Order: sequence, then structure tokens, then C-alpha cells
Amino acid sequence: MGANGDPIRVVVADDHAVVRGGLLDLLARLDSEGVRPDVILMDLQMRPVDGIESTRRVRARYDDVEVVALTSFGEPELVQRALEAGASGYLLKDADADEVATAIRAAHRGELQLDAAVARRLMSTLQESSGYSAELTARELEVAALIGEGKANKEIALQLDIGERTARTHVSNILRKLGLTSRTQLALWAVREQLVSIDTPRNSAAG
Repeated sequence: MGANGDPIRVVVADDHAVVRGGLLDLLARLDSEGVRPDVILMDLQMRPVDGIESTRRVRARYDDVEVVALTSFGEPELVQRALEAGASGYLLKDADADEVATAIRAAHRGELQLDAAVARRLMSTLQESSGYSAELTARELEVAALIGEGKANKEIALQLDIGERTARTHVSNILRKLGLTSRTQLALWAVREQLVSIDTPRNSAAG
């Protein structure tokens, strides 16, 4: 159940021929019937289209459908690719039913939910950055925190009353100063440095 007591509609996409061949067709049919799912539990090990590409396609076509990645593997690179494709959460297949339910509810609320061990492993791959407050300006720290909340450049610009181009420049400067290569790494860095909580409501947009 969601926060308002309404049921959360969930589609489980695994390595099954029907799902493999027609996930978007399935979503289109459900949508036409007025029962578009709220959350998809997405197996990342699918063929011929893997779960990461499937996530990217789902999020491009149905941006209000959240995706929780489910896999046997917790390699940081795979996690990062899934999140950059638009996944709202990442669980290992040995997660118990309560953990899966929690991740589904969090995704439905628009929150980022990572398996704790996966989050620790992913954050440990980031460069250690001591004295970051001396390296980043106050405005850059504000931008970094908003990136950690999942805000797109357009939203950052509106919230900080700056131009979108200026927001992009801030993001580029922050990545350069911290030696990071992606918004996902920056978001996790913001979590690690306690600029934002891992379960802070996120916006699924990127930019």
C-alpha cells in the first residue's frame, strides 16, 4: 500500500520470453486499460535487451513509472549504470520480502533506495575528498546537495534563481574539483558527505 492507503501496482520484469520480448508492449496495454503500473521490479540480467537498457526505455516513455533494479550482482559499475538509466532503487536478489516491499514503497514515494551493502560498496569507490568545503564554494555546495536530491539542472536553476547554463557550469566545476565523472557519483558523494540523506525524495529527471 502507498502512503495514502491505495494499492501500489507492480510489474515484475524477469528473464522470461514474454517480458523479454514485450515489456514496453505490456506497459502500453496496461496503460490503455487504465492500470499502468507504479513500480517495475527489473531484473538486470535479461536478453536480448538487458535490464539497464530496458530501464532507460521505460523511463523515457513512462517517466512516472519508477524502476527498482533487482540483480544477483552488486558491482559498483553496474549499480551506477542502473541509477544513471533512471532506476529508483537497487536490490540484490537475496533481499527478503520486507526489503523488497520497502524498496517498492520508497520508489513509489519518489525516494532513492539502495541495498545498504551496495550503497557502501558504491560510495567506497569514490575518491576520498578531504577539506571539500574549502574546495567548493557555498553555491557549489548548494548545487551538490540538490544533485544529491536528484534534481535536474532546470530544477536547480529555478530553486537557486540562476540560469540553467549557470547550473550546468556549476555541476561541471564541482565534478572537476572532486575528480568525479558523473552526476550519480556526485549524488553519492553528497550522501557520503552528509549533504543529503540517502532516502531524500528524488526527482527522476536528469539533466
